[in-house]
Amino acid sequence: MAFFVALAAAGCGKPKNTAPPVATPSVTLNHDRVATGSPLEITYKFVVASDAKFDEDFRVFAHVLDTDEEQMWTDDHMPPKPTSQWKPGDTIEYTRTIFVPAFPYVGDASLVVGLHSTKDQHRLPLSGQDAGQLSYRVATLQILPQTDNLFTVFKDGWQSAETSTNDAFIEWQWTKKVGTLAFKNPKKDAIFYLDLDSPSKELHDAQKVQIVMGGETLAELTVTPDARELHKITLPARLMGDADLSELQLVVDHTFQPSVVTNGASKDTRELGVRVFHAFVDPR
Repeated sequence: MAFFVALAAAGCGKPKNTAPPVATPSVTLNHDRVATGSPLEITYKFVVASDAKFDEDFRVFAHVLDTDEEQMWTDDHMPPKPTSQWKPGDTIEYTRTIFVPAFPYVGDASLVVGLHSTKDQHRLPLSGQDAGQLSYRVATLQILPQTDNLFTVFKDGWQSAETSTNDAFIEWQWTKKVGTLAFKNPKKDAIFYLDLDSPSKELHDAQKVQIVMGGETLAELTVTPDARELHKITLPARLMGDADLSELQLVVDHTFQPSVVTNGASKDTRELGVRVFHAFVDPR
Protein backbone atom coordinates (compact mmCIF):
# COMPACT_ATOMS: atom_id res chain seq x y z
CA MET A 1 0.00 0.00 0.00
CA ALA A 2 2.10 3.66 -1.29
CA PHE A 3 0.65 6.32 1.10
CA PHE A 4 3.38 9.11 0.93
CA VAL A 5 4.02 9.79 -2.72
CA ALA A 6 1.82 12.91 -3.25
CA LEU A 7 3.10 15.17 -0.51
CA ALA A 8 1.59 18.43 -1.72
CA ALA A 9 -1.03 17.50 -4.27
CA ALA A 10 -3.96 18.77 -2.23
CA GLY A 11 -2.48 22.03 -1.03
CA CYS A 12 -2.33 24.15 -4.15
CA GLY A 13 -6.00 25.00 -4.63
CA LYS A 14 -7.54 28.25 -3.44
CA PRO A 15 -10.12 27.50 -0.73
CA LYS A 16 -13.77 28.39 -1.25
CA ASN A 17 -15.55 29.14 2.02
CA THR A 18 -18.94 30.52 1.07
CA ALA A 19 -20.90 27.24 1.27
CA PRO A 20 -22.11 25.62 4.53
CA PRO A 21 -20.15 22.64 5.95
CA VAL A 22 -20.85 19.40 4.12
CA ALA A 23 -19.65 17.03 6.88
CA THR A 24 -18.03 16.77 10.31
CA PRO A 25 -14.72 14.86 10.24
CA SER A 26 -13.04 13.01 13.10
CA VAL A 27 -10.18 10.54 13.42
CA THR A 28 -9.30 7.78 15.90
CA LEU A 29 -5.73 6.47 16.16
CA ASN A 30 -4.91 3.04 17.59
CA HIS A 31 -1.74 4.58 19.11
CA ASP A 32 -1.08 8.22 19.95
CA ARG A 33 2.65 7.56 20.42
CA VAL A 34 4.28 6.06 17.32
CA ALA A 35 7.90 5.40 16.41
CA THR A 36 9.35 5.89 12.96
CA GLY A 37 8.75 2.76 10.89
CA SER A 38 5.88 1.49 13.03
CA PRO A 39 2.32 0.84 11.83
CA LEU A 40 -0.45 3.28 12.66
CA GLU A 41 -4.12 2.45 12.18
CA ILE A 42 -6.21 5.51 11.38
CA THR A 43 -10.00 5.33 11.55
CA TYR A 44 -11.59 8.15 9.56
CA LYS A 45 -15.16 9.24 10.23
CA PHE A 46 -17.30 11.74 8.31
CA VAL A 47 -20.81 12.60 9.50
CA VAL A 48 -22.53 14.05 6.44
CA ALA A 49 -24.56 17.22 6.95
CA SER A 50 -28.34 17.07 6.54
CA ASP A 51 -28.27 19.38 3.50
CA ALA A 52 -25.02 18.19 1.89
CA LYS A 53 -24.69 17.59 -1.84
CA PHE A 54 -21.62 16.33 -3.70
CA ASP A 55 -21.27 16.90 -7.44
CA GLU A 56 -18.08 14.85 -7.85
CA ASP A 57 -15.88 12.31 -6.09
CA PHE A 58 -13.74 14.37 -3.73
CA ARG A 59 -10.42 13.16 -2.35
CA VAL A 60 -9.58 13.06 1.36
CA PHE A 61 -6.37 14.87 2.19
CA ALA A 62 -4.72 13.95 5.50
CA HIS A 63 -1.54 15.82 6.40
CA VAL A 64 0.75 15.23 9.36
CA LEU A 65 2.26 18.53 10.60
CA ASP A 66 5.10 19.27 13.01
CA THR A 67 4.89 21.91 15.74
CA ASP A 68 5.85 24.60 13.21
CA GLU A 69 2.84 23.59 11.08
CA GLU A 70 5.20 22.22 8.42
CA GLN A 71 3.90 19.22 6.49
CA MET A 72 5.91 16.02 7.04
CA TRP A 73 3.91 13.40 5.16
CA THR A 74 0.37 12.58 4.03
CA ASP A 75 -2.20 9.84 3.84
CA ASP A 76 -4.15 11.38 0.95
CA HIS A 77 -6.65 8.90 -0.49
CA MET A 78 -10.00 8.32 -2.12
CA PRO A 79 -12.53 7.12 0.48
CA PRO A 80 -13.79 3.55 -0.06
CA LYS A 81 -17.31 4.92 -0.61
CA PRO A 82 -17.07 7.73 -3.19
CA THR A 83 -18.39 11.08 -2.00
CA SER A 84 -20.82 11.17 -4.93
CA GLN A 85 -22.62 8.35 -3.07
CA TRP A 86 -22.66 10.09 0.32
CA LYS A 87 -26.20 10.98 1.40
CA PRO A 88 -27.38 13.58 3.93
CA GLY A 89 -27.15 12.16 7.46
CA ASP A 90 -24.79 9.33 6.44
CA THR A 91 -21.90 8.30 8.67
CA ILE A 92 -18.89 7.24 6.61
CA GLU A 93 -16.30 5.32 8.66
CA TYR A 94 -13.29 3.25 7.58
CA THR A 95 -9.80 2.32 8.78
CA ARG A 96 -6.47 2.58 6.97
CA THR A 97 -3.08 1.30 8.12
CA ILE A 98 0.02 3.33 7.34
CA PHE A 99 3.66 2.98 8.35
CA VAL A 100 5.29 6.07 9.82
CA PRO A 101 7.95 7.07 7.29
CA ALA A 102 11.61 7.68 8.11
CA PHE A 103 11.14 11.41 8.50
CA PRO A 104 13.87 13.25 10.50
CA TYR A 105 11.59 14.49 13.27
CA VAL A 106 10.84 13.53 16.87
CA GLY A 107 8.19 15.30 18.91
CA ASP A 108 4.55 16.37 18.89
CA ALA A 109 2.58 16.36 15.65
CA SER A 110 -0.98 16.92 14.50
CA LEU A 111 -3.19 15.46 11.80
CA VAL A 112 -5.36 17.73 9.66
CA VAL A 113 -7.91 16.51 7.13
CA GLY A 114 -10.21 17.89 4.48
CA LEU A 115 -11.85 17.19 1.14
CA HIS A 116 -10.54 18.51 -2.17
CA SER A 117 -11.47 18.25 -5.81
CA THR A 118 -9.26 16.21 -8.10
CA LYS A 119 -10.36 18.42 -10.98
CA ASP A 120 -9.42 21.92 -9.82
CA GLN A 121 -8.13 21.31 -6.24
CA HIS A 122 -10.82 23.42 -4.56
CA ARG A 123 -11.66 22.38 -1.02
CA LEU A 124 -15.02 21.87 0.66
CA PRO A 125 -15.93 23.50 3.98
CA LEU A 126 -16.27 21.07 6.89
CA SER A 127 -17.33 21.48 10.51
CA GLY A 128 -14.51 21.23 13.06
CA GLN A 129 -11.38 22.85 14.44
CA ASP A 130 -10.21 25.10 11.63
CA ALA A 131 -6.50 24.71 10.86
CA GLY A 132 -6.58 27.19 7.97
CA GLN A 133 -7.31 26.94 4.25
CA LEU A 134 -10.29 24.63 4.81
CA SER A 135 -8.25 22.00 6.64
CA TYR A 136 -9.39 20.72 10.04
CA ARG A 137 -7.35 19.49 13.00
CA VAL A 138 -8.64 16.08 14.08
CA ALA A 139 -5.88 14.39 16.11
CA THR A 140 -2.55 14.84 17.87
CA LEU A 141 0.23 12.30 18.21
CA GLN A 142 3.81 12.00 19.37
CA ILE A 143 6.52 10.85 16.98
CA LEU A 144 9.21 8.71 18.65
CA PRO A 145 12.63 7.62 17.37
CA GLN A 146 12.90 4.34 15.48
CA THR A 147 14.91 2.87 18.36
CA ASP A 148 11.69 2.73 20.39
CA ASN A 149 10.45 -0.08 18.14
CA LEU A 150 10.90 -3.72 19.07
CA PHE A 151 14.39 -4.78 17.93
CA THR A 152 14.01 -6.75 14.69
CA VAL A 153 16.53 -8.11 12.20
CA PHE A 154 16.18 -9.77 8.81
CA LYS A 155 18.33 -12.78 9.62
CA ASP A 156 18.82 -15.60 7.07
CA GLY A 157 17.20 -16.10 3.67
CA TRP A 158 16.91 -12.49 2.50
CA GLN A 159 18.31 -10.52 -0.40
CA SER A 160 19.79 -7.06 0.21
CA ALA A 161 17.46 -4.11 0.82
CA GLU A 162 16.42 -2.00 -2.19
CA THR A 163 14.90 1.48 -2.44
CA SER A 164 12.53 2.89 -5.05
CA THR A 165 14.16 5.34 -7.46
CA ASN A 166 10.94 7.40 -7.42
CA ASP A 167 10.33 7.56 -3.66
CA ALA A 168 13.01 7.19 -1.00
CA PHE A 169 10.33 6.24 1.55
CA ILE A 170 9.61 2.99 -0.33
CA GLU A 171 12.04 0.19 0.55
CA TRP A 172 11.81 -3.59 0.30
CA GLN A 173 13.68 -6.87 0.64
CA TRP A 174 13.13 -10.06 -1.33
CA THR A 175 12.96 -13.36 0.51
CA LYS A 176 14.60 -16.51 -0.74
CA LYS A 177 12.86 -19.85 -0.21
CA VAL A 178 12.79 -19.33 3.56
CA GLY A 179 13.27 -15.93 5.16
CA THR A 180 13.91 -15.79 8.92
CA LEU A 181 12.97 -12.77 10.99
CA ALA A 182 14.47 -12.45 14.50
CA PHE A 183 13.06 -10.04 17.08
CA LYS A 184 13.33 -9.22 20.76
CA ASN A 185 11.02 -11.50 22.68
CA PRO A 186 8.15 -9.35 24.04
CA LYS A 187 7.01 -12.24 26.29
CA LYS A 188 3.39 -11.53 25.32
CA ASP A 189 1.08 -11.83 22.32
CA ALA A 190 1.91 -9.55 19.41
CA ILE A 191 0.59 -8.60 15.97
CA PHE A 192 2.79 -9.26 12.95
CA TYR A 193 2.22 -6.69 10.20
CA LEU A 194 3.36 -8.11 6.85
CA ASP A 195 3.21 -5.87 3.77
CA LEU A 196 4.26 -7.76 0.64
CA ASP A 197 3.83 -8.46 -3.07
CA SER A 198 5.60 -10.39 -5.84
CA PRO A 199 5.87 -8.84 -9.31
CA SER A 200 5.37 -9.71 -12.01
CA LYS A 201 2.84 -12.04 -13.65
CA GLU A 202 5.13 -12.48 -16.67
CA LEU A 203 7.72 -14.09 -14.39
CA HIS A 204 5.69 -16.46 -12.22
CA ASP A 205 2.22 -17.49 -11.08
CA ALA A 206 0.63 -17.10 -7.64
CA GLN A 207 2.67 -18.18 -4.64
CA LYS A 208 1.80 -19.61 -1.23
CA VAL A 209 3.57 -18.16 1.79
CA GLN A 210 3.43 -19.82 5.19
CA ILE A 211 4.15 -17.87 8.38
CA VAL A 212 5.81 -20.35 10.72
CA MET A 213 6.80 -19.89 14.35
CA GLY A 214 8.04 -22.52 16.76
CA GLY A 215 7.35 -25.17 14.13
CA GLU A 216 3.68 -24.17 13.93
CA THR A 217 2.07 -22.62 10.84
CA LEU A 218 0.21 -19.50 11.94
CA ALA A 219 -1.07 -18.43 8.51
CA GLU A 220 -0.90 -19.38 4.84
CA LEU A 221 -1.16 -16.49 2.40
CA THR A 222 -1.77 -16.50 -1.34
CA VAL A 223 0.38 -13.87 -3.06
CA THR A 224 -1.01 -12.94 -6.47
CA PRO A 225 1.50 -11.34 -8.87
CA ASP A 226 1.41 -7.52 -8.83
CA ALA A 227 -1.06 -7.36 -5.92
CA ARG A 228 0.43 -5.67 -2.85
CA GLU A 229 -1.38 -6.59 0.37
CA LEU A 230 -1.04 -5.94 4.09
CA HIS A 231 -1.68 -8.85 6.45
CA LYS A 232 -2.04 -8.82 10.24
CA ILE A 233 -1.17 -12.09 11.95
CA THR A 234 -1.38 -12.84 15.67
CA LEU A 235 1.85 -14.15 17.22
CA PRO A 236 1.00 -16.07 20.42
CA ALA A 237 3.33 -15.68 23.41
CA ARG A 238 3.35 -19.45 23.95
CA LEU A 239 5.42 -19.92 20.77
CA MET A 240 8.01 -17.27 21.59
CA GLY A 241 9.88 -19.31 24.18
CA ASP A 242 11.99 -17.95 27.03
CA ALA A 243 15.06 -16.72 25.13
CA ASP A 244 15.78 -13.02 24.62
CA LEU A 245 15.17 -13.37 20.88
CA SER A 246 12.33 -15.08 19.05
CA GLU A 247 12.17 -16.04 15.39
CA LEU A 248 9.59 -16.63 12.69
CA GLN A 249 9.92 -17.81 9.10
CA LEU A 250 8.31 -16.85 5.82
CA VAL A 251 8.25 -20.05 3.76
CA VAL A 252 7.54 -19.60 0.03
CA ASP A 253 6.25 -22.62 -1.90
CA HIS A 254 8.25 -21.75 -5.03
CA THR A 255 10.87 -19.16 -5.93
CA PHE A 256 12.04 -17.91 -9.33
CA GLN A 257 15.23 -16.68 -10.95
CA PRO A 258 14.61 -13.76 -13.35
CA SER A 259 17.50 -14.67 -15.66
CA VAL A 260 16.10 -18.19 -16.08
CA VAL A 261 12.40 -17.40 -16.55
CA THR A 262 13.20 -14.68 -19.10
CA ASN A 263 15.65 -16.88 -21.03
CA GLY A 264 18.48 -14.50 -20.30
CA ALA A 265 16.66 -11.24 -21.08
CA SER A 266 17.11 -10.32 -17.41
CA LYS A 267 20.61 -10.48 -15.95
CA ASP A 268 19.28 -10.93 -12.42
CA THR A 269 20.47 -14.33 -11.19
CA ARG A 270 19.08 -14.04 -7.67
CA GLU A 271 16.69 -16.54 -6.14
CA LEU A 272 13.53 -14.54 -5.42
CA GLY A 273 10.54 -15.48 -3.32
CA VAL A 274 8.27 -12.59 -2.34
CA ARG A 275 8.98 -8.88 -1.90
CA VAL A 276 8.49 -7.56 1.65
CA PHE A 277 7.98 -3.83 2.24
CA HIS A 278 7.26 -4.02 5.96
CA ALA A 279 7.64 -6.85 8.47
CA PHE A 280 6.83 -5.41 11.87
CA VAL A 281 6.17 -7.11 15.22
CA ASP A 282 3.90 -4.96 17.40
CA PRO A 283 3.38 -6.19 20.98
CA ARG A 284 1.38 -3.15 22.16
